[in-house]
Amino acid sequence: MHIQQLSVFLEDRSGRLTELTRILAENDINIIALNVAETTDYGIVRMVVGRPQLAKETLEREGFSIGLTDVACVNMADEPGSLYKILKILAEKEVNVDYMYAFSNDDVALGVIRTENITEVTKLLKEKGITLLSQNDIYQL
Repeated sequence: MHIQQLSVFLEDRSGRLTELTRILAENDINIIALNVAETTDYGIVRMVVGRPQLAKETLEREGFSIGLTDVACVNMADEPGSLYKILKILAEKEVNVDYMYAFSNDDVALGVIRTENITEVTKLLKEKGITLLSQNDIYQL
């Protein structure tokens, strides 16, 4: 079980992120999680949204360069050690985490994890009793 994440490449100029969020808002696309990474010339916005395919199509029409990536979204208690427990499972199987970001929603923390083989990772985590969110679950947040 995995979800889709949008990766949006933005020119490094004032107002571009504002424009991105305006377009999503005008199309009733909710941003669940967002992470911005920068380089010298551009930024990469990684985000989980309620309707990723619609977001991709809408943003591409507006001239944005978009990628859709499969990621795992883990549900964990919002308490010390929860993330460690999940990462330890991956480390024991020598799974490299390409990147991740986390966010909290009430008493639950959610972590978005990208690895080389996301299908294998989601299977491993489910076998270890870790709750994973589906794309439908994301719509409900």
